[in-house]
Amino acid sequence: MSVPAMKGDPVTLESGIKTDELMTWKFGHSETLIATVNEIPGSFSTSPGDAVGFRDRLKLDHQTGSLTITNTTSSDSGLYQLSIRSKKKTTYRFNVTVY
Repeated sequence: MSVPAMKGDPVTLESGIKTDELMTWKFGHSETLIATVNEIPGSFSTSPGDAVGFRDRLKLDHQTGSLTITNTTSSDSGLYQLSIRSKKKTTYRFNVTVY
């Protein structure tokens, strides 16, 4: 799915589902981990994203797995992948372009 964004604006990447399963967000073609939601209620983290340039700009909805990137920059453009592991693995892909 293509997602356009204006520089400085927030962009939300929505899974459209509600689940308690393990969810991971990755960025770029190298698939760098940027956020996780674990099966344990209340166990979620955006700290991996802090280490790769998203410091304090990622907001994660721990119920749906939706990811919001605030104060977007051109370096945020690229491929984002949400993987959900339950009985089967489901992957959603978002191609973000910041103008």
